[in-house]
Amino acid sequence: MAHTYPNVLIHLVFSTKERRDLIPPQLQASLWHYLAGIGRNHKIPVLSAGGTINHVHLLIALPSTTTVANAVQILKANSSRWLGEHGIVFAWQEGYGAFSVSASHAATVRNYIDHQAEHHANRSYEDEFLTLLSKTGVKFEPDQVFG
Repeated sequence: MAHTYPNVLIHLVFSTKERRDLIPPQLQASLWHYLAGIGRNHKIPVLSAGGTINHVHLLIALPSTTTVANAVQILKANSSRWLGEHGIVFAWQEGYGAFSVSASHAATVRNYIDHQAEHHANRSYEDEFLTLLSKTGVKFEPDQVFG
């Protein structure tokens, strides 16, 4: 075959260091746009971006030439720098969640990402993340997930 045709959709989730409330509400929409721009600049399409004051959800189309770990590193490093430029002493937590998404479920994941504020009105990030791990069949030790 002469060409490569990947359609590898990944739902990424990562939190601020120690899950502290470091992403001010007034910067959130700008941060989501900035993350999409980082993706464009590095040829990692960000199909959806959202989150809350202590974590981010992204739906990306992973290029065949990029590993998940490399994509996360690029997105975290550049967004962390951007937040620092806005006067925030900032760091992302080490690690992340990366969950494969079927193309037929992409719209559902986008909707989920777009409505993070509503999801977290009565649910913590920790509960959400543990549920994602469970639903996707990731084996984990609950007392070791958050370090």
